[in-house]
Amino acid sequence: MHPVAIEARSLNKTFITKTGLWKTRTRSTLAVEDISLTIERGELFGLLGPNGAGKTTTVKMLTTLLLPTHGTARILGLDVVQQTAQVRKHIGFAFSGSRGFYNRITATQNLNYFAQLYALDSAITRQRVPQLLELVGLGTRGDDKVETYSSGMVQRLHLARALLHDPEVLFLDEPTVGIDPVGSRELRQTIKNLSSLGKTILLTTHYMAEAEELCHRIAIINKGRIVALDSPEALKRHISGDSVIEACIQPGQVQGILDLLRVLDGRTLVEVKNITEPETVSIRTPEPARVLELLSPYLNPQYIQGLEVRNQTLEDVYVTIIKAGGQ
Repeated sequence: MHPVAIEARSLNKTFITKTGLWKTRTRSTLAVEDISLTIERGELFGLLGPNGAGKTTTVKMLTTLLLPTHGTARILGLDVVQQTAQVRKHIGFAFSGSRGFYNRITATQNLNYFAQLYALDSAITRQRVPQLLELVGLGTRGDDKVETYSSGMVQRLHLARALLHDPEVLFLDEPTVGIDPVGSRELRQTIKNLSSLGKTILLTTHYMAEAEELCHRIAIINKGRIVALDSPEALKRHISGDSVIEACIQPGQVQGILDLLRVLDGRTLVEVKNITEPETVSIRTPEPARVLELLSPYLNPQYIQGLEVRNQTLEDVYVTIIKAGGQ
């Protein structure tokens, strides 16, 4: 048994497109640049980043759907380029969206059809399909047509399809995008269940709370490169031990409060988050006691309506890293 589930070394992907009226010029776009990572067996690993950062391109290379321009990638020790057929026997992948099923037949009929494409034995299929529907929370809806499913239920059916051949490694590309909060919660629980069964899962998302809840480790990718990689708690500790103070301020008083905070050193970052009434000013600081000392005299309805002090969240860390990469 290979000890490492997913391994990438200096992975690059460049897309070449034709431009101009007669398509005689070419333009190259570097989508993924020098990505290296190692994911252990049984790990639930998150790949975070803004839209266009290279998350899906990375997943497509790891799942044999795109050829890397440079670099190597291995799944359970198998090279994704040289041993494509063997790799596909060990992986399952589910991309976000409603496509991929026949809506006018039932979920069970859909899974039976895809099981035939996987060349699964009919006896195994009869046993596995109801088990998978139960696992993803659709045990009572297997005989319903897919056209009656909500978007969250369709995403869970995508998971069931990806698990038909019992893969050891599962890739989930933004599985909760476009799903209502209830559906997202149910899908996250399904992912936790899969992780508890020992599946190795690589999850891409741009929802910070989702990554913090689910993932053992996280890589943040920006402009095609990994810019941070660690556990959620370690990322929050390593980036900064700052506290975050959010103040609700009457619109006409914001500039005065900002001027008041100028006496603080350059390690304190102040941001006006919105222009609604009252306005929210976010203050990230290593000296929260000093900030509170400055603001306390103005804690009244005419100036500051309320203060909240909290530790940094993963979202705070993420925004700091992405903004730093864009400068």
